[in-house]
Amino acid sequence: MADSPARTGNDSTTAARHVGSERAFDDLLATEGTLLVDFYADWCGPCRMMASTVEELAAEADATVAKVDVDELSPIAAEYEVRSIPAFVVFEDGEPTERLVGMQEKADLRAAIE
Repeated sequence: MADSPARTGNDSTTAARHVGSERAFDDLLATEGTLLVDFYADWCGPCRMMASTVEELAAEADATVAKVDVDELSPIAAEYEVRSIPAFVVFEDGEPTERLVGMQEKADLRAAIE
C-alpha cells in the first residue's frame, strides 16, 4: 500500500490507515499529535472482530487511527512490546501514553484518545 499522508479530522470518509513500512510508521509518529495504533494480524479472530469498530472510530475521531500488521512489521511490534493481539497503543506527539490489549468497546478506545 502506498505511504500517502494520513488523513485526520472528523471526515466520514476517513479510514484507518494501514501502515506498510517502518518509515511510514516513523512518519506518522513525527507528524500526528494523537495517534491510535491497532496492532493486529489477518489470522487473528478477535482482530477481525475489532476491524469494523476500528474503522468506525477512524471515521468519527479527530485522532489518526493506524493499523500495523504484526506479521509484516514485527520490528515495530517488538519495539512496543506487543505480545498479544489485538493491542491498541495511543501515542501523543510520538510518545506512547496508553495501551489496551484484547477486545475493546469503541467507547473505551474513544476515551483513550480523548
